[in-house]
Amino acid sequence: MHLPHTIIAKLLLSVLLGSVIGIEREIRSKSAGFRTIMLICLGATMFTIFSQVIGWPSNQDRIASNIVTGIGFLGAGVIFRNNNRVNGITTAASIWLSAALGMGIGCGYYTVSIVGCALVLIILFLFSFLDRYIDRINQVREYKITYPYEYSQEHKYEDEIKELGLDIKSRSHTKTGNIITGEWTVTGNEKAHHEFIDRILKDETVTEFNY
Repeated sequence: MHLPHTIIAKLLLSVLLGSVIGIEREIRSKSAGFRTIMLICLGATMFTIFSQVIGWPSNQDRIASNIVTGIGFLGAGVIFRNNNRVNGITTAASIWLSAALGMGIGCGYYTVSIVGCALVLIILFLFSFLDRYIDRINQVREYKITYPYEYSQEHKYEDEIKELGLDIKSRSHTKTGNIITGEWTVTGNEKAHHEFIDRILKDETVTEFNY
């Protein structure tokens, strides 16, 4: 069977754009990396091409319309919760956009797909610096401090948190025998968090400290 040059060009372009985005994810050691993103982009292109052929002339979106639904399952598989943070959302969005690029290529919108790929790379590379800056000035941490009941220092720790300009989002205390365990979810800049951690590490009344 002879493949038209346009179909070959679409397949090769989808592999190229998918690999470029995949390399960025691979460099950052994300769960969906080089081969995964490339296969997703190529698959979306192929499904779009098949949809045009099988559904011609009146129902050309029959297969392609289900790509978005199918890609949602892959995206959900890379999202997970770790402590108080949700990780993998950017990778899931990259998967979603890679499928969109593949569909664009399959439909013949080469320029739009190439520009879209360039914008994805700009967001992933350049905006990551802004993201790290925001994380430094507004970092969320969970602290768990254990100390003997007779010291009853929960107010002292909260005063220190507020003194350093940190904001307490939630708090809880439990007593087991003669031991008090306090847990706080705190937001604020990275430097203030480091100062608070240093103070607690030097506190001889603290028997256990998780941060």
